[in-house]
Amino acid sequence: MVVETVLREGAAALEVATDAPWLEAELLLSHVTGLPRPALLAHPEHSLPPHQLSSYRATIRRRTAGIPLPYLTGRVEFYGLDLAVTPHVLIPRPETETLVDLALQRRPEMVVDVGSGSGCVAVALAVHLPGARVVATDISAASLQTARANARRHRVQDRVRLVQCDLVAALTGPVDLLVSNPPYVARGEWASLPMSVRQYEPALALDGGPDGLAVIQRLLATGPRILQPGGAMLVEIGAAQGKAATRLAQSILPGARVAIHPDLAGRDRVLEVVLPGRSR
Repeated sequence: MVVETVLREGAAALEVATDAPWLEAELLLSHVTGLPRPALLAHPEHSLPPHQLSSYRATIRRRTAGIPLPYLTGRVEFYGLDLAVTPHVLIPRPETETLVDLALQRRPEMVVDVGSGSGCVAVALAVHLPGARVVATDISAASLQTARANARRHRVQDRVRLVQCDLVAALTGPVDLLVSNPPYVARGEWASLPMSVRQYEPALALDGGPDGLAVIQRLLATGPRILQPGGAMLVEIGAAQGKAATRLAQSILPGARVAIHPDLAGRDRVLEVVLPGRSR
């Protein structure tokens, strides 16, 4: 079968799994063949060897079964960077780029990324802040392996230190900035998540306890220990958690300045907490 026919077949099958069946059909064929998308599209008459056709159809079946596209291709784009992902890590989302934007505005010299997962935030900060040192923590050894691969891929491994621990338990300060995309899905919201998220993405990176704020509460209580006076915390939250997260931060850190920042869609996305004292 030629590329044009194979893509048509793949896109038709993917209509049940995605809003972008043609794009995903092309991405999956590029992954299977090892050829860039432009090369495939430039030669629609090219015939696929039987083993590639068989592999492509098997991959299409896995995608229609609900397995997220990045887990099939092993890659995703985040903040303009091509990153590796595995089923051990949460797939980076565009809304988390707001967290990176806010962190870059502060231009920290020393930053800790808590619950780093794929390392997407830590690596993006290291790439865009060439003078900064970054520490990335995660409780999962498998996640840190992926973060290590991404740091190497973008040649920042010398400035990104990986530490396996719960939140900031193994760290000492002082640091300028703490950033985190912690688990914040409330237990009652679990059933409303897309099946592909519930079934395939790691619950450890999603489950935020009964109200979605359990991990955030622990982070607010323990994170300031490693911050310098005037240091800040930037924590991603759910779109409906702005008021609750603000009240929680104010109760735990009554002397801090607290603000909520929206993502590009205008939804609550990042909790900012600035400690009293010297500010940068």
